[in-house]
Parts: sequence; structure tokens; C-alpha cells
Amino acid sequence: MKLALFDLDHTLLPIDSDYSWGVFTTTIGWTDPLEFARRNDEFFAHYKAGTLDIHDYVRFATDAVRQQGATNSIAAHARFMRAVIEPSLKTVSMELVRKHADAGHQTVIVTATNEFITRPIADAFGVKELIAVELERDTAPGGTGWITGEIKGVPSAREGKVTRVEQWLAARGLGWADVDSTFYTDSINDLALMEKVTHPVATNPDDRLRAIAKQRGWRILDLFAKI
Repeated sequence: MKLALFDLDHTLLPIDSDYSWGVFTTTIGWTDPLEFARRNDEFFAHYKAGTLDIHDYVRFATDAVRQQGATNSIAAHARFMRAVIEPSLKTVSMELVRKHADAGHQTVIVTATNEFITRPIADAFGVKELIAVELERDTAPGGTGWITGEIKGVPSAREGKVTRVEQWLAARGLGWADVDSTFYTDSINDLALMEKVTHPVATNPDDRLRAIAKQRGWRILDLFAKI
């Protein structure tokens, strides 16, 4: 199998969808602007530094969605897609994904952002297979059926991306030896998966990943200027 794996934020998108969703919830009045911005910036700094506690972050990032419930949250996300994501869908990244799909490669988005935010974005890229942070739901008798803020299973972050891709392969009776794999990412946080695949591609890489890519002779692809 030819397997094309893509990180999402700052790789296919020139923005961070998780961070942008948080800003969007503030603009529609779901969160206190000053306090949310302070904590969101703090978590984002930890992410860039590779020190993020993803469980704490997901509780924070999904708090407004939990309080608003499914109907309001799904409607708000549709507005988010129109206002924020669709203008950020760059032709060059859409064509990159399409090139692999047209060649018969299995395309998969592998992201540390949660599934509520990223499923519609993956659909916009035409990618059916999504490995994202899965969210627990309140399935107890009389429960809401909505997300609880806790993570289900292994979060697809840092080394967890390797685990989740291996689980995805195993579910199809495959292992790393059965695939010719390519992974596109911008982040040093994804180094473990970069070291696992056949063809690592440092895409719009941060400074640390760019340095490693140059040192190891990995391909460097600059799709667009990050914002």
C-alpha cells in the first residue's frame, strides 16, 4: 500500500484550526475574551515548545462545546467552516492531497486536534480517513450522549501519532513493512512519526524540524508562509 499521511495545522492549513476555533468561540460570545485568550495562548506556547499536557488542553478546548450542547455546537462549527476554514483552504495543499489520491495512494490526516473540529475539515480536503484525538461521550443511561471533555483511547499527539497509525494499520491487517509511507508535517512534535515512515517530508517546518530535516537529508516542502 502507498500511504500518504498528512498533519493538518500549519501543514495543509496555514493556520492552527484548534486555536482558531477557540478564538471563534470567543467572537460568538461563548467564552470570556480575556481569560480565554490568556489560557489559549498559554496552551499554544506549550504546544510549540513540545510540553503540552493534551488531556488538560482538551478539557479546556472543549469546555464551551460541552456547555453549549450538540445542536448549538454543530451549527457554530458550520459557521466556523464558512468564516475561517474555507478561506484557509489553499489550492496548493488541496492539490497535494489530490495528487496522492489520484495516484491511488491511501490518504490519511493524522492530527493532534480533536475530531469535533477536524472531521469537517478532513471532509473539505476529500480525505475520508482521519486519525484525530477521539473524545469520550456521555453514554451512561440518561446521559447526554455528548462529549465529556475526556480523551478516548490514545491521543494522536507526539509519540501517540505512531501508536494510532499502527492501530489503524493493524485494523487492516497491515504493519509498517506492508506500506510505502509518506508523512507531511510542520512540527517537531511529530518527530517520532517522521522517523517511522519511509518518506518523511518536512512541510512548512518549524525551525527545529527544518534543522533536523537538513541534517538528515529529508525533503523540505514549503507550501505557503505560515501565519
